[in-house]
Amino acid sequence: MTEDLSTALVQTRDPAKRSWLASANDAACDFSIQNLPFGIFSDVRNPAPRAGVAIGDWIVDLAALRAAGRLELDAEDDVFSRGSLNAFIALGRDAWRSVRIQLSALLEAACPALRDDAALRERVFVPMQSATMHLPVDIPGYTDFYSSKEHATNVGSMFRDPKNALLPNWSEMPIGYNGRASSVVVSGTSVRRPMGQLKLPDADRPIFGACRKLDIELETGFIVGQGNALGEPIACGEAEDHIFGMVLLNDWSARDIQQWEYVPLGPFNAKTFATTISPWIVTLDALEPFRVAQPEQTPEPLPYLRQAGEHAFDVALEVRLRPEGASEATTIARTNFKYMYWSMAQQLAHHTVSGCNTRVGDLMGSGTISGPAPDSFGSLLELTWNGTRPLALEGGETRTFIVDGDELTLAGWCQGDGYRVGFGTCAGKILPARG
Repeated sequence: MTEDLSTALVQTRDPAKRSWLASANDAACDFSIQNLPFGIFSDVRNPAPRAGVAIGDWIVDLAALRAAGRLELDAEDDVFSRGSLNAFIALGRDAWRSVRIQLSALLEAACPALRDDAALRERVFVPMQSATMHLPVDIPGYTDFYSSKEHATNVGSMFRDPKNALLPNWSEMPIGYNGRASSVVVSGTSVRRPMGQLKLPDADRPIFGACRKLDIELETGFIVGQGNALGEPIACGEAEDHIFGMVLLNDWSARDIQQWEYVPLGPFNAKTFATTISPWIVTLDALEPFRVAQPEQTPEPLPYLRQAGEHAFDVALEVRLRPEGASEATTIARTNFKYMYWSMAQQLAHHTVSGCNTRVGDLMGSGTISGPAPDSFGSLLELTWNGTRPLALEGGETRTFIVDGDELTLAGWCQGDGYRVGFGTCAGKILPARG
């Protein structure tokens, strides 16, 4: 990137920058001019899914903006008219940054190009409330990690000796498993309670039935923006260059099915029935001002996992639960992405160190994000300590695990000085099992 473009990129993150779109200037609005996340949407006026960028309570139709000659992109194909962002992402980081810089300039308060052109605004801007959001990328592969030390310690203490809660390999490498990409759904999609084998405590053999311990896992995910060839690992120091951005992720989990099936090869049907992600991808360029140091790693990682500098991000996270028919949700957990022991760069470096190839659009889940305090745990398994400590909800109900009709919503944001870089929400409602 040239010096001029580098300077322009830094200016897109100026905390004093304001938009001529008033809704983007609210300090509590997720979609400030400093954010500009990418997604795929459709609306009544044009039912074809296409690429957009969120700003305030509006969506910028990138295909319409480019067709009007207001957005330059070095690509022959109309990548913004497709039903996923993969083709745009595949153009590379310089293209992502060029679009960000151009949009930031067009949306800045002093720029008249869109502000004073009512006819063009009518073609380019879509009210967010009237849009339907879609999965932002076609996901070739999905891997879920297990990178929160607090979460791993809580689970180990619950089901093993608390003195040996972490297995020896946990502090040496990012632990993960290959999940099911086909069942990743976008926020707002209802999720059906899974059926499976359950082993009751005093029974000799399992039974088949509906999950009785349905749970959420508060996670983030990152989207691979540049893949690697088979047999060519990604170096830890270069891994962030391969990441397009981040989403919120709910790793729905059937704890009773999981407990019976996970030995010896790990989760299977307990995890494959659904994973929900938020529709907007927040780029690492937008998150840059919120970079912080990650927790100290002891023992020192092996050389291929070592990294200099700060590689965590200060992202506030919440879990909200609203029972069916309830007028309001209860916030049941508050935590932060900065607690994660293994960074995204370390996860990607470890994922590829054997020579495993990744592809544009691959989704990598962080693993449950739990903090040090009891109300910062990222799953009901921990919050209720496997059902032994019921949670009180607004309105008088209690929960140990999720019941049919419950809606679970994840929210996340970075709070700047007078502005916010947020992810929107990641929500799903539980439907009864079919059986």
